[in-house]
Amino acid sequence: MRLSRRVFVRGLGGAIAMPVIPGMARAEVYPARPVKLVVGFAPGSGPDIIARLTADWLSKKLGQPFMVEDRQGAGSNIATETVIRAPSDGYTLLHATVANTINAKLNDRVDFTRDTTPVAAIARASFFLVVQSSFPARTVPDLIKYAKANPGKLTMGSSGSGSAPYLAGELFKIMSGTEIVHVPYTGTPQAITELLAGRISLVVADPSAIEIVKAGRLRALAATAASTQDILPDVPPLGKFLPGYEASTWHGISGPKNLPWDIVALLNRAINDGLADKGMKARLAQVGFAPMGGSPLEFGKLINDEAHKWSDLIRRENISLH
Repeated sequence: MRLSRRVFVRGLGGAIAMPVIPGMARAEVYPARPVKLVVGFAPGSGPDIIARLTADWLSKKLGQPFMVEDRQGAGSNIATETVIRAPSDGYTLLHATVANTINAKLNDRVDFTRDTTPVAAIARASFFLVVQSSFPARTVPDLIKYAKANPGKLTMGSSGSGSAPYLAGELFKIMSGTEIVHVPYTGTPQAITELLAGRISLVVADPSAIEIVKAGRLRALAATAASTQDILPDVPPLGKFLPGYEASTWHGISGPKNLPWDIVALLNRAINDGLADKGMKARLAQVGFAPMGGSPLEFGKLINDEAHKWSDLIRRENISLH
């Protein structure tokens, strides 16, 4: 994929400001040393899995180690702030997700859309509404009926207050008219552990839970995306029972504000090359993700569109992020 300097700078201006110095010369060829890829969620979570696949590809493609650093907490704001405060030299990057856009419009101190540079979208996936195999409700209609008959008695775990799975669960409760108590965790793996132990009723899980579902230890009642997912083809979309429901997650790479255009172009091209690779596609599909790719401009548009979508929902429905 070729990305001209003129097209990149003109297109990116509407998403994230990034001045370019004509004739800028670099003292070293990037990357000349290891690169840190910061993830805002726990090891073993969906973001961590995709970040490690991406880091492995970039390490091989660009000849320097890309090292994943998990800095979970505060709905991904800790990781975001780490990158925002880093030098704009390409050696500290953010593994961005929809959670960053959720927090961007609701946090004056850490504004992901304002203070980062979009590099490339990587992949998109659905969340799944999962329960124990012995849970009395076998379908979404059964779950809704059961929850309405037992208001406030069911508990729903997520990867944390303000996270995308949390909002997917809140949207489910709003549209189904159910009263279910939210229980936040530091990541999907912890929520799944609690579900397996029987301490909570259900979880809105990212794709890191898929293998446990396939093994029969948990049961997926529905996918939150708008369509059936290839990874679990027998699991219906929630929109089948709640028309208009849709919630999914995506992953990408962003850098600090004012990341030089040549570094962005290099990383974008390397990521798109990876997403065109058969082996990389197969690895993404194995964990329930579909490749995205595209230009920094397209990723910037996705970021802004998602930020407005979720912040509007939060304000309209007065959803608490705590």
